[in-house]
Amino acid sequence: MGGRQVLTGDGGSVTVEFFLVVPLVIVVLVAGLQVVSVARARIELLGAVRDGARVAATSPDPAKAVEAVQNALPPSIRDRVRISVSRPGEVGAPARVSARLRHRLGAPFPEDFGVDLSASATMLVER
Repeated sequence: MGGRQVLTGDGGSVTVEFFLVVPLVIVVLVAGLQVVSVARARIELLGAVRDGARVAATSPDPAKAVEAVQNALPPSIRDRVRISVSRPGEVGAPARVSARLRHRLGAPFPEDFGVDLSASATMLVER
């Protein structure tokens, strides 16, 4: 009909859809990595306070429990953790170690954007 060729095919729309979906996929991947990062920091913090509670249960010096928590943490977050130790003097009473950390999120987020994490552990005083 009339010598005009009618365009057929979906080549252009596929390209447009691809470039609309790619940023969404990247955002989902980055968010997933940030969730893993927060979970990892929380597990490290919990393990560190458990180590500190073990030391607090066996040593009357709270500074040793704080040192045990700091030694159990990776150097990248060691300086940002606030640690508190509550250890009564009598045997059988609960010794409690708590830690708080402001975990900073990575690349696409501003530097001051983060998540507050906390962990605590309690063990009975042995000596």
